[in-house]
Amino acid sequence: MRKILLILILLFVNINYACAFSLKKEAQTPKIIQSEQYANISNQANVLYAENDIKNALNLFLSIPDEERTAPNWLLIGNIMQDQGKIDEAVFMYNKSIEADENFYKAYYNLGNLYLHDGRPNMAIEQYKKVIKLKPEYAYAHYNLACAYIKLGKYSKAKYELLTAIDLKNTVADFYYNLAYVYKQLNKEKNAKTYIDYYNKLIENQI
Repeated sequence: MRKILLILILLFVNINYACAFSLKKEAQTPKIIQSEQYANISNQANVLYAENDIKNALNLFLSIPDEERTAPNWLLIGNIMQDQGKIDEAVFMYNKSIEADENFYKAYYNLGNLYLHDGRPNMAIEQYKKVIKLKPEYAYAHYNLACAYIKLGKYSKAKYELLTAIDLKNTVADFYYNLAYVYKQLNKEKNAKTYIDYYNKLIENQI
């Protein structure tokens, strides 16, 4: 019954697509080699951040001089600023992360997410494309790029990115759900039904 209901929702109602995925706590080897003192502070701050002790984590990150901060340091400060609703400060921190390591794809990714959630899909697209150039196998970058295209009504481009995301990682239910939504917008009901079926099967297996 639940499966039939989901199909009916997709085929006869203008549904909302699923949210973009965020990247918060994935580990990264820093490009800048910190002195032992600041490396220890950085490690302590990372532990506090992982434990959701945000206030003390931020205080430790801010105690590290700018020239000693690694790209991941700047990234996590940016995450905290964004979570606090300090959008301009978060953008600044993510850009500092990129300055510290221009190949640090996670900074581009989080900056793209910020722009996407802040209603700036065109700017988000620029960032996701940089992520894909650096890490083409990163499925979530393709997925979030598709989300940005959906916001702009560019459904054919969204379809391509969603199909790519599924090719790279075929176990994420939201990939199929959004692809079904895109096919619905493209008036391809049969394809929409196919992918909502895939979505339902993945959801059922998670229960």
